[in-house]
Amino acid sequence: MMLSRASKYAILSTLFLAEHSNENRKISVKEISESIEVPSPFLAKLFQQLVRGKIISSTKGPNGGFYLSEKNKKKSVIDIIENIDGLTKLNDCFLGLHKCDAVNPCPVHFIVEPFKNSILGKFRDKTIMEFAEEIAEKGRVLTLKDIEPKPIKK
Repeated sequence: MMLSRASKYAILSTLFLAEHSNENRKISVKEISESIEVPSPFLAKLFQQLVRGKIISSTKGPNGGFYLSEKNKKKSVIDIIENIDGLTKLNDCFLGLHKCDAVNPCPVHFIVEPFKNSILGKFRDKTIMEFAEEIAEKGRVLTLKDIEPKPIKK
């Protein structure tokens, strides 16, 4: 189960919005792209898609920007992935084989499958807001900034 870079960025930025925006505080693409270190033009395209898919909301004008409405907050992470990648990517073989399922399993199919189902279940059952509350509560990281790369062991 591999997520595209677009899906990863979409999840990160939506969770960022969940934590930092509301109907009265809208956030610009620039602010989000700087906060989570995602290229601005790429994020702008993703946001157009997420707005069309009713995952996030936006308003134009001087106080405009992006935010999550009460309805948006009830969406799940799986909705974000479906909007960006579609769900077929989630069912792709872990090793990238063209045909892989319980009938024609790849060498790691039965190892990966339970984890994949568990992850997908959590992505499906938890709302964006529940994820955001957990982030705030547990101090999880939402940015790629300031994370020291681990030295490569030789």
